[in-house]
Parts: sequence; structure tokens; C-alpha cells
Amino acid sequence: MQHDQLQVSAPDTRPEVITRYLTAHRAHDTAVAIATFTQDATAIDDGNTCQGTAAIERWLNRSATEFTHTIGLTGAERTDARHYTATHHLEGDFPGGTVDPRYRFRLRGDLVERLVIEP
Repeated sequence: MQHDQLQVSAPDTRPEVITRYLTAHRAHDTAVAIATFTQDATAIDDGNTCQGTAAIERWLNRSATEFTHTIGLTGAERTDARHYTATHHLEGDFPGGTVDPRYRFRLRGDLVERLVIEP
């Protein structure tokens, strides 16, 4: 499949590791969320880059307490066997109050190698 051909994916067809990460992230369960990443993974959120699981764990802990919000999955796409995007709708007490970020995952094996969260 070519990189520019997207397929809408139902929740039960996403790789288990993505479902596990999203569920843990929503529940603020850092221990489960961090276990979904490779040791040398990269996470980029709001222009900030975290490299490696120790840095990603600090980011997850900080983001879990920074703002109060609700989050809901609004869409999912599979680009190819390693690349998936999950779109969410967030509402909360952060600047702007609402946002619809895309969580772009790149997998290595059955773990997340790279996660980019962008509007």
C-alpha cells in the first residue's frame, strides 16, 4: 500500500499496542502507557520532543496533571503496516478549551517507536 492511501480503521482493527496506549493515556496510567514504547522511542507533543522511555515517562506524568480534560476518539486511520493515526476531541481547562489532535503512531514490531501529537 502506498503511503498516501489511508484506510479508516475500526477500533478492533487497530494494533493492540495502540489501543493499550490510548486506554492507559486516557486513564492517566503512566506505567501501562510507558510499557507500549520501545526503549529508544520518540514522543513529540506541542513541539516538545522526548527521547527515550525515561523522558517520555516524565512527559506523561506532567501531562496527566497539567490540565483537567475529557477526551474521546473521533477517528482512526491506517496508512500502512507501521503507521496509524488516531484523532481525538479534547475539552478542558487548557488554553482554547477544545482541540482535535491527531496522534500519529509509528510502530516497530508490537511497540510504539514514535508518537507525534499535533493539531
